[in-house]
Amino acid sequence: MAAKFVLKMSGDQFMFNLVSGNGQTVLTSERYTTRAAATNGIASVKKNAANDRMYEMTASGKRFNLKAGNGQVIGGSQNYASEDGAKAGMEAVKSAAAEALVDDQTAET
Repeated sequence: MAAKFVLKMSGDQFMFNLVSGNGQTVLTSERYTTRAAATNGIASVKKNAANDRMYEMTASGKRFNLKAGNGQVIGGSQNYASEDGAKAGMEAVKSAAAEALVDDQTAET
């Protein structure tokens, strides 16, 4: 299975997950008020995922955030059991994001 961005609704807001080729969610977006804003978020992940400087480990070292060029968080990881697990998650985002297709599960509004 190829990696993909799953664009979906969360209540009345839009969000996406980056799902790796093995079916694991490796990044979950912030919530967006419009589909267009969520789509822009996906484009920002694709643009910034390969840049190590755009990642920030949380204080626990078991989660990370990916930031856009303006410093805003685009998405975050799950909680990992260890810092090494979180670092492996970052690598999964880096390798999956650029070529991932979008699976749009939202209804056109």
